[in-house]
Amino acid sequence: MNHFQLKNNELFCEKIPIKNLVEQWGTPLYVYSHATLCHHFRTFDTAFQGYPHLICFSVKANSNLTILRTFITEGGGGDVVSGGEIFRCLEAGIDPQKIVYSGVGKTRDEIDFALQTGILMFNIESTQELELINQQATSLGIKAPVSFRINPDIDPKTHPYISTGLKMNKFGIDISQALNRYKFAQSLENIEIVGISCHIGSQITETAPFVEALSKIKELIKKLRQEAIIIKYLDIGGGLGITYDKETPPHPSEYAQAILREIGDEEITLVLEPGRVIVGNAGILVAKVLYTKYGSGKNFIIVDAGMNDLIRPSLYDAYQEVTPVTKSSAKKYPADIVGPICESGDFLARNRLLPEPRKGDLLAVMSAGAYGFVMSSNYNSRPRPAEVLVAGETSSLIRQRESYQKLIQGEKIPDFLLS
Repeated sequence: MNHFQLKNNELFCEKIPIKNLVEQWGTPLYVYSHATLCHHFRTFDTAFQGYPHLICFSVKANSNLTILRTFITEGGGGDVVSGGEIFRCLEAGIDPQKIVYSGVGKTRDEIDFALQTGILMFNIESTQELELINQQATSLGIKAPVSFRINPDIDPKTHPYISTGLKMNKFGIDISQALNRYKFAQSLENIEIVGISCHIGSQITETAPFVEALSKIKELIKKLRQEAIIIKYLDIGGGLGITYDKETPPHPSEYAQAILREIGDEEITLVLEPGRVIVGNAGILVAKVLYTKYGSGKNFIIVDAGMNDLIRPSLYDAYQEVTPVTKSSAKKYPADIVGPICESGDFLARNRLLPEPRKGDLLAVMSAGAYGFVMSSNYNSRPRPAEVLVAGETSSLIRQRESYQKLIQGEKIPDFLLS
């Protein structure tokens, strides 16, 4: 469910026409629905009602401070993968005891920042990382709360670039080595073992891979108990998919039932890291038609948003629905919707049947709330878009459009080139 609906042939976000937002804020423009964000969070939270759990939103999916603040008001925390994401969480007001730190490449400075912040736990991805965290915790005179991210060698049946639970992936510790790693951690004076973690991938559209992974993790928990290693938190990651095209992912309640059925009578606190499933369909990217090129071999609709604004189609060959902001009765033609970037791979959609647009018409790229702005860039020295949040009849600018001056902020020409 989302709050982007056609009314009288015009696309609205909640109670505001998209064209009104464009008149005020320009294009390209990311637009988010506050009602959709809250609805999706509450739906996910309610699905696990009655079982101890903590929802740590996957910050990498959308790290805007206003989006994070929205989830704080619903009781959420943050799943982070960098010092920068920890900083964002703190700026938004997230309780450090609701921050879980994952990621394979934590630096010394990032580890110190997390330790001094007092996060809930580190999800350890390698033995060398564990040793460094112990070293830094020792120097600071504190104990580091840790969980091991376990790689269960499960095929999540998703795009290879967003699969994270197979042996061939860089993430986590091989489940066959996990018991020895926990024993080693147990011997370290400044390490406190608090959890176990498993995240197998993103945009997963069935429950079976989650259940299979969880079954393996449960067996490991039993072995850990035999070694007097008690697990407080079971972090089962995120990864539940959404509908972009014809996917039929399970509803959060179905997902929760499958997870809780597999957990059974385990007395443990679940940590959940949903990202895309909460924000994906809560946002769109609005672009303006600059030109059209209709020929005998291929038709192109050229818009002012490109792969620098939304890279998923180019990077993953991912499908994103594209719809006119104003419904048209014009004849439909198949066309590629492309941007201004000097790359042949710069497209938002290919071979889509759309009413022939006129210059200045608006198109909405749907399901752009996750992995949209966060993966944007300044390639071709293009300023990144503005972001707007709509709540009922009110719209708020939550990120200013970048200026040309912003593009060169931090750059400095050496004096010898100025003489």
